[in-house]
Amino acid sequence: MEKFTLQVESRENAGKGVARSLRRQGKTPGVLYRAGKAASIQLTAKELAQFINKTAGEMVLVHLNFAEDTKQAIVKDFQLDPITSQVLHVDFQEIAADEELRINVHVNTAGEPIGVKRDGGMLQHGLRDIEISCLPDKIIGHVTVDVSKMLVGQSIHVSDLNLGEGIKVLTDDHELIAAVIAVKETVVAAEPVVAAVAEPEVVKKGKKTEESGK
Repeated sequence: MEKFTLQVESRENAGKGVARSLRRQGKTPGVLYRAGKAASIQLTAKELAQFINKTAGEMVLVHLNFAEDTKQAIVKDFQLDPITSQVLHVDFQEIAADEELRINVHVNTAGEPIGVKRDGGMLQHGLRDIEISCLPDKIIGHVTVDVSKMLVGQSIHVSDLNLGEGIKVLTDDHELIAAVIAVKETVVAAEPVVAAVAEPEVVKKGKKTEESGK
């Protein structure tokens, strides 16, 4: 697991005015939560943005370096400017080294199945995220499942995942991750074309009136 470190400073003042002032100075305001308590912090905006972009929202362990000590944490939430995508605020959750975590991790698939490439099947995706339990040093950002050898009719379920020692999968074993299914060809029968038969036109003849001479 890649290690991430951010330089963090404690701050006393809070509020929207303080937050705007920090951003003008190239800083990003944040909060560090621990055991029901919240501590106001600030980070270098550029360094934080690089970290957020690199981890792409994945659950990763980060070391927060304060002047006096270092704390382990995970990103709890962050707020982006809808126009500039600037990180406006970030929340961290401090965790202890022996604290078991329950987190959701994203599931990615890699490769093109043989059943799709060769046999014309279709890859069906199941769960996009699974829940795991582990200690902080075992946190994984995502799960990658190789589907390149899958044939039509084969499937991968949660029970088939091997995430390594120290990681327990909490999601139901029977949940589907991926499957290759046959594509049924739909034959549309052509409707018979019925030629329109012109109905005969009935011409009504009036009674012939004979002129009588006088």
